[in-house]
Amino acid sequence: MAFRKLYPDIRPYSSGYLNPDDVHTIYWEQCGNPDGVPVIVLHGGPGQGASPTLRRFFDPEFYRIIIFDQRGCGRSQPLGETECNSPDDLVNDIELIRAHLNIAKWHVFGGSWGAVLALLYAHTHAKNIISLMIRSVSLFTTANVDWFLTGMKKTYPEVWERFAAGHDKDNLLQSYETALKNNDHDVGVQWVDYEGSCSTLYPQFRTITSDAERHAAWVLAKMECHYYKHHPFKDDTHILSMVDSFRHVPGVIVHGRYDMITPIESAYKLHKAWPESDFIIVPDGGHSALDPAIRDRILMMTDNARSIR
Repeated sequence: MAFRKLYPDIRPYSSGYLNPDDVHTIYWEQCGNPDGVPVIVLHGGPGQGASPTLRRFFDPEFYRIIIFDQRGCGRSQPLGETECNSPDDLVNDIELIRAHLNIAKWHVFGGSWGAVLALLYAHTHAKNIISLMIRSVSLFTTANVDWFLTGMKKTYPEVWERFAAGHDKDNLLQSYETALKNNDHDVGVQWVDYEGSCSTLYPQFRTITSDAERHAAWVLAKMECHYYKHHPFKDDTHILSMVDSFRHVPGVIVHGRYDMITPIESAYKLHKAWPESDFIIVPDGGHSALDPAIRDRILMMTDNARSIR
């Protein structure tokens, strides 16, 4: 089976910064068609930053593609800052960008943590959404966090041993958070290696060597530790109880059958609570948006959304 390629690489036609408070400066950019239908793209992590690859999941002749780096990561400043950095803060930032760019309604796209953020945004701002496009869903519960920290060792025991090496195995999150607050970049690399090793259906080996890559790994690990420790939801009902507020919004959920980072159970529960959504299970997909089969279904999802008015 031949999978589709991403749309060609493009560059922003405008970009800038916003100051939502006295702590953070948020980077945003626009690509594609300035007169096109707007779509806001919510990156994963938390703390991953907006890769240029995200632009390429959207038809640049149809979409006005808006991307931003969430608080504390990417081109936003200060890097690694956890103060005033919560889900509510990020939802407010999305709405600040919409108002700044004078957009009435837009499509909302998010993957992994970005999917969580898309759902939280939809709960309070459904009237501003044309459609929801989400993939690799998590309900961001304490159980989801526990799965990431210890559950994945059932499938990746040797990878988990590397992840836990040098840390308190009975309290991995606290151990990592302490080291990352002390600017230990090696620990950041250790965290990112673990996550990356479990993200794709087929193993992909990536070596982090440059200072810039090491710093980005530290930022991602610090942000994820911060959110995993301080902002997970107690149980599934936190997000599932929000569905009525955006039930009427057209929605598509894409999820890999063999997603180890965010197992499919969360996506299934969301679809059961929101049966109006389209639920696409990718039989040969993992967690990463760049898994060929996942990439193919995402492109299909964003292309199909062009017909929604």
